[in-house]
Amino acid sequence: MSLKLIVGNKTYSSWSLRPWLALSAAGIAFEEEVVPLDTDAFRARLGALGAAGRVPVLVDGDALVWESLAIIDWAAERHPGLWPSDPRARALARSIATEMHAGFSAVRSELPMNLARPAEPRALSPKGEADVARILGIWGQARARFGAGGPFLFGGFSAADAMFAPVAARFHTYQVPLDAVGAAYVAAIHAEPNFVRWRTAALAEPWVVAEDEIDWPLVKR
Repeated sequence: MSLKLIVGNKTYSSWSLRPWLALSAAGIAFEEEVVPLDTDAFRARLGALGAAGRVPVLVDGDALVWESLAIIDWAAERHPGLWPSDPRARALARSIATEMHAGFSAVRSELPMNLARPAEPRALSPKGEADVARILGIWGQARARFGAGGPFLFGGFSAADAMFAPVAARFHTYQVPLDAVGAAYVAAIHAEPNFVRWRTAALAEPWVVAEDEIDWPLVKR
């Protein structure tokens, strides 16, 4: 198989999760390669590719695609159903996916993805609370306008859900207070079969975070 997706540890790598979900949802066959984050092996493997030195990276024969949203767009070119078919819904889906890709730094730093962490609340800064409010607003808008056909942002699972799935995981892990729409959406993501597959694999990984408050260093269990 010439198509390979290189990802970081499934427990922690939110950016890796996004295109992995999109490729899986699209039914695109690919080989995955998990490279432990912040290790000599990681630096050697990513350095040899000549990309940005970060995961995820899609290897398609002699072509490389990096950045989660770029890989998702690569998948959508082969499976147009990844973006909503309605032009208005598609415009909103692309807008919120791009906002997710570029924003919400407080949520990322204050609620790092850790699928193995016991679920318990964590206080947020005012900026973190503002990020949460904006995310819930996005979810509410998409669900109200275009979500009638299913439990996801635009009804059926889409590229936008792939982008927001790690946020749903963070909200669950850190028991973030949610409105009814947000709570239902987080539950839908956690029940989505491909997310379940990723999370199951994450919990079986032999790497754990050494310190609770940071993502690294990683130590072998």
